[in-house]
Amino acid sequence: MSQFITLQVGQCGNQIGSAFWPLALHEYGIQTTTGGVNLLTRQRNHVKHINDLSDAFPSFFYVPDSIDNLNFQSVADLNKAKVKARQAVLIDMEDSVVSRFKQGPLRQLFDQTCTVTNYPGSGNNWAIGYHVHGKEYHDRLEESIRHVSEKCDRLHGFLLTHSLGGGTGSGLGTATLKLLKDNYPHVERIVSCVYPANMQDTVTAPYNTLLATQELVEHATCVFPVENKALLDICNAQVNKRENTTQMNYNASCKPFQDMNSIIVSMLLHLTSGSRFPGSLNMDMNEVATNLVPYPKLHYIFSSISPITLSAPNMCSMQEIKLQDELFTNAWSRNNQLIKLDPLQPTSVILAAAHIARGNTTLSDMKRNIERFQNKSKFTSWSRDCMKIGLCSIPPAGHSSSLLCLLNSSTMSLLFKDIIQEFSKLYKKKAHVHHYTQVHGFEETHFMESKENILNLYECYTEIRNMEETNISRLQIS
Repeated sequence: MSQFITLQVGQCGNQIGSAFWPLALHEYGIQTTTGGVNLLTRQRNHVKHINDLSDAFPSFFYVPDSIDNLNFQSVADLNKAKVKARQAVLIDMEDSVVSRFKQGPLRQLFDQTCTVTNYPGSGNNWAIGYHVHGKEYHDRLEESIRHVSEKCDRLHGFLLTHSLGGGTGSGLGTATLKLLKDNYPHVERIVSCVYPANMQDTVTAPYNTLLATQELVEHATCVFPVENKALLDICNAQVNKRENTTQMNYNASCKPFQDMNSIIVSMLLHLTSGSRFPGSLNMDMNEVATNLVPYPKLHYIFSSISPITLSAPNMCSMQEIKLQDELFTNAWSRNNQLIKLDPLQPTSVILAAAHIARGNTTLSDMKRNIERFQNKSKFTSWSRDCMKIGLCSIPPAGHSSSLLCLLNSSTMSLLFKDIIQEFSKLYKKKAHVHHYTQVHGFEETHFMESKENILNLYECYTEIRNMEETNISRLQIS
């Protein structure tokens, strides 16, 4: 099976990583505890062949000196096994979040040589993260990535998680992305980045977001943007749906940020499922960009998942969705979108779409609901009849089936419009600009160049939305 390298950059990226690894282990029937790892039996309920789990285990993990003999049938073997993350690079210029990994149940999971930390951070300044730390730690990052890459027999892609509001996530995160493109140009670079809510996280967030977005447009294969406001609304909706005793206990121990991060992780695990597990019609990771990116740089993708999966300890108590049609309807709902924009609004068009199902979903279920989707949505003249689908046999832990909907919609132009507007409000007063221009390697013209490039991207979406169908008359043979 294919293997992936995860890169967690900055405080937000590593907090997403703290949710990623327990949920990834959970998919293979392994639960993290204070004493190590234990085998779960619940995950086996929806898995017909237990070997499907063991065959896919090397995608993210390995057991030193015993991977070939790993026995998923034996609880004792797994309790004794020291599971390691096969490919993980932890990067942060303020080491408080990364240091928690060394003290928690995941302390034995990571190779310490692949941890890159510093103090006291990047000062909420993209230029410091990109130019100062990016150059200072370039060789160390390059060596760490090479180290984990050499452990891969079938390197399929990089999964990069970070935020865009601060300095390390936006600056060093995009510097790391450029390093990946330079050194591994033919390997998929999948980015899940968190956009600040209304640019209010830090005063310099509009600058950092603009500069980082420009780099993501240039160097990523696909970007799956996320907004904290959308995640918080999803978590609140899930809590409000539960009215039984179990839910009351859940509210008492609710950790909203953990659950918000878990939603992002569920999307990434679902996205990579076709490359890890068997299926009758699997969608490989390299097919994502091929089918969802019709024009260069228009690789920002809407994502929504159904049912919503929260943190690992609670996921098995989630209410199961019985009806396949409901599964699809929820995935199309604006309430399940990981970004607060509606890709299906009447004024937008769909450039490309994909539906990836896991578990007990049949091809007839998929065809029936895709027809529903085509009838309710507005497409370009050349994309309506083209729909990429994936059917993976292994469901996520705690559910019998799930669905990931991916849309490339012209509505994404509104995200870029907001980025430009928020930047312009701050930049017209020249506020905080001196913090950036005093960084060696950064020129003030970089602001306007980034703005111009993102504005061009916005205009590309607008042009496609307004594109009219061309009727070509049949050739007349005289």
